[in-house]
Amino acid sequence: MLLERLDLTDVRSYDRASCTFAPGSTVLIGSNGHGKTNLLEAIFRAASGRSHRVASDGPLVRVDAEVGVIRCHLLTDERRRRSVELEVGTGRRTRTRVDGQDVRRTGEALGVLRAVLFAPEDLSIVRGDPAERRRFLDDVLAQRRPAFAAARAEYERALKQRNQLLKQARSLRGSARDAATSTIDVWTEQLVTHGTHLLAARVAVVRALQAPTDTGYRQLADRPERVGLRYRSTAGEQVGAHQADGGVPDTAPIAAAFRRSLDEARDDELDRGLTLVGPHRDDLELTIGQLAAKGYASQGEAWSLALALKLATSQVLAQVGDRPVILLDDVFSELDEARRHQLAVACGGFDQVIVTAAVEADVPLGGRRIEVVNDDGLSRLRPRDDAAGASTDGTVGAA
Repeated sequence: MLLERLDLTDVRSYDRASCTFAPGSTVLIGSNGHGKTNLLEAIFRAASGRSHRVASDGPLVRVDAEVGVIRCHLLTDERRRRSVELEVGTGRRTRTRVDGQDVRRTGEALGVLRAVLFAPEDLSIVRGDPAERRRFLDDVLAQRRPAFAAARAEYERALKQRNQLLKQARSLRGSARDAATSTIDVWTEQLVTHGTHLLAARVAVVRALQAPTDTGYRQLADRPERVGLRYRSTAGEQVGAHQADGGVPDTAPIAAAFRRSLDEARDDELDRGLTLVGPHRDDLELTIGQLAAKGYASQGEAWSLALALKLATSQVLAQVGDRPVILLDDVFSELDEARRHQLAVACGGFDQVIVTAAVEADVPLGGRRIEVVNDDGLSRLRPRDDAAGASTDGTVGAA
């Protein structure tokens, strides 16, 4: 897949800008704070359904503007031209169009544009809380299997209802508590139904990520230690044990383990008013050699592992559908010379790579250079050579 053109209107630091891209590498160069990351954020938002920096779309809108517009024009691996357009605003529902047609849900746009983003924040996948690793897995699955986003939404709805009932039941006694638990049982079945699909999908994607992550890490870090990935479920060790070599594992044993663990936790959940078992409390265990990466990895090892996970994501996505666009946000400056070289070699294997850098010398890649400048709070794009041309509205050709 190729991203051919990005158009922005009132997004972050851009009032109006357009940029065309070609196959291979494009390097966006500019001082920190000038708006390089804003471009990658807009692309990733259109691809994944969320920003990697903020939880809502409001901050994406330029200050003093009411609505921001992101348009991505792309060419699929089958040479089909498609488009994704988002209208985002503060306090309003995001309007989404795919190929010029409105879609009812933002999730229907997932997978149209495929992109893998690596940013400094992704170090939290290795060193952060379990929620960061769950989010990483779910982002991969949302692009790989767009229907996953709907299943996750159904699970979260059931979880919310069940937690509310557990909280209410905590203060009840006798027959009133018995009646409340009967209603909880209804939502428990919903939780198991939708949660089982999430668990099976996560287990499958962890299995798919294992080999390319291990290979990528040892190439980037130039170290012999093997990397391990294991899905740790609160529903029991049986869930992780059902990892299959290919495809989604059998859901029957996963559902049985999930239901059994919920039964065992029932008294504790009623006492605490909270669902204690399920995909919302699981973790992805990462190891380097025999040691847990979270507690023992050095800075360089953590960077290499986080980057290897993201590069492995591109292979996992390519197994089902178009090959993704690779977005690297100020990555090369964080690596030593040897790792920069290895990353540059890896980039040569991708159809399209878009990189940001404050210092051009940090990026050992060929391809197009585009300067990002900021005047009076507004970002502008300038081509490195005059042949490409740049219009007064900020349009830049990267061909």
